[in-house]
Amino acid sequence: MTTTYDFGDGNGPVAAHRHSNGGGWVADTAKVDETAYVGLYAKVFGNARVAGNAEVSGDAEVFDNARVSGDAEVFGNARVSGNAMVFGDAEVFGNAEVSGNSR
Repeated sequence: MTTTYDFGDGNGPVAAHRHSNGGGWVADTAKVDETAYVGLYAKVFGNARVAGNAEVSGDAEVFDNARVSGDAEVFGNARVSGNAMVFGDAEVFGNAEVSGNSR
């Protein structure tokens, strides 16, 4: 039986799973490295990718084609979307939104 989750993006429930490092929801269409952390209430969906030692926690969301990598952290109520890239030692937090083609 396939597990599904509704990410609240208008697509309804989609195939998803809990990430092994942190327990957050990850859509099966997204890719999250085992070394990355997705906290219990965080969400990664769409075609997003979280790589390396990156962390997504709190109520943060990474979606669309967004990329978070390196030692970057996205937390709080932050959202990273579109084709945005957050990498290196960057921190995105609070109610911040990084979108479009931002880097």
